[in-house]
Amino acid sequence: MKSPVETPDDRIPVIVGVGERLDRPTDPAKGLEPLALMAAALQNAERDAGASLLARIDSLDVVNFVSWRYHTPEQLLCRRLGIAPARAVYGPVGGESPVRYLHEAALRIARGESQVGAICGAEAQSTVAKAEKAGFDLPWTPYAHDAPAPVRGASYQHPMSVKLGVARPMTAYPFYDAASATHWGQAPREALRESGELWARYAATAADNPSAWIRRAVSADTIATPSPDNRLIAWPYTKLMVANPTVNQGAAILITSLKAAREAAIPDSKMIHVWGSAWAIEPRDFLNRDQFHRSDCQDAVLETAMDIAGGDGKAFDALELYSCFPCVPKMARRTLGLGADVQPTVTGGLTFFGAPLNNYMTHAACAMVRRLRGGAKLGLLYGQGEYVTKHHALVLSSQPSRQPLAQDASVQATADRRRGPVPAVVTEASGTGTVETFTVIYQRTGEVQHGVVILRTADGSRTLARVCADDTRTLARLTDLDRSPIGLAGPINGADDGLLEWHADA
Repeated sequence: MKSPVETPDDRIPVIVGVGERLDRPTDPAKGLEPLALMAAALQNAERDAGASLLARIDSLDVVNFVSWRYHTPEQLLCRRLGIAPARAVYGPVGGESPVRYLHEAALRIARGESQVGAICGAEAQSTVAKAEKAGFDLPWTPYAHDAPAPVRGASYQHPMSVKLGVARPMTAYPFYDAASATHWGQAPREALRESGELWARYAATAADNPSAWIRRAVSADTIATPSPDNRLIAWPYTKLMVANPTVNQGAAILITSLKAAREAAIPDSKMIHVWGSAWAIEPRDFLNRDQFHRSDCQDAVLETAMDIAGGDGKAFDALELYSCFPCVPKMARRTLGLGADVQPTVTGGLTFFGAPLNNYMTHAACAMVRRLRGGAKLGLLYGQGEYVTKHHALVLSSQPSRQPLAQDASVQATADRRRGPVPAVVTEASGTGTVETFTVIYQRTGEVQHGVVILRTADGSRTLARVCADDTRTLARLTDLDRSPIGLAGPINGADDGLLEWHADA
């Protein structure tokens, strides 16, 4: 196989090995800690490549994990494997981070800074939760209580969002679902049906993936219909529409130069080529965005990925559209110009395959490599992090690229040019407020905790307000499946706890 571009073989990145490790211990004492899951995944990736590569790793990226805390986990992993890469990094929180690490590893190879790179991550939240419930101390590397904790959303979302309970992903993403559906002209019932049908396709893929946590097909109606086993979390999302982090899963990728792959006698049929990438980042506090029916950064990233593929989303015959919550792939498939019958995943999604926190897209890269080796020609990995915030896309192919890998993949300037005026966020307001978007948060019993509306005031400012659980009339209007409440007006009042409250006009 000869590269069609005049690039030295030691500057052409190829993915050569992928590995995963699923752990389902019946006894928590026998569960594998994240370090062990990552080591096993890397060893499986080496076996998949069919060449001794671990000792040759010169660059290692470890995906941030949440279920256990270590001091310098990247160094602990190296010692466990007996390797000494020149560069070993433990990264920050972000669902897009595995795509970014894979892209950056490819860039290092293209610059001549690396010949063998590895990306890996793992979570063991299922075992941790079972051990905590049983009051059992896990026989793992001691938990590093004084190690830095992962940065969570409450630290950079507006205090109003934190107080109203919408500084968590599962309660914030519904704002995008409601706003985008109304923007597209969908009645809430139609939007819910689309979410259920889309999620059923993720579930069907997970059912055929031996590394998935939940391996059963689930119907669209089951997914979209609240029930005792599928309670409402935050309107309109049920439990089967949200990411499932209670898993034990590890994954790893090995990427080398074409020269190193050939020296290791890895067959061409195992090599997957990196064609290009794009990334951009929205303001971290979602209240500081121009609107909630699309993401300018997501659009710019996916449009650039299409350009790399030849200008058409239909050029991709394998997709992984990040699936923490339905609004993300629903928006993405429209930007890509794909129909409602899109096959959005090669992996199974964060509900059914499982959501090992930041590491899902490492598993997705493994699945994508297998799909491309199996006959697909062009694949898109699209990862997303935080609150529709960080976006990274990577185009992979079973065939060499016709162009050298571009070093500058930022499309931030394009996204920023498209951004409309951002309204001022205010904590004090009165008069009439108009619903920009909303959600309703539910207790584990299925009872309403309260509703939350993002409002625009008479002067165009933006604020957040509560809808009280006993305001059944307003709540019924918010959750009406046949009429969107976006654009609905009503009075804003101050509450005794310092927050704002809102109810719909009669």
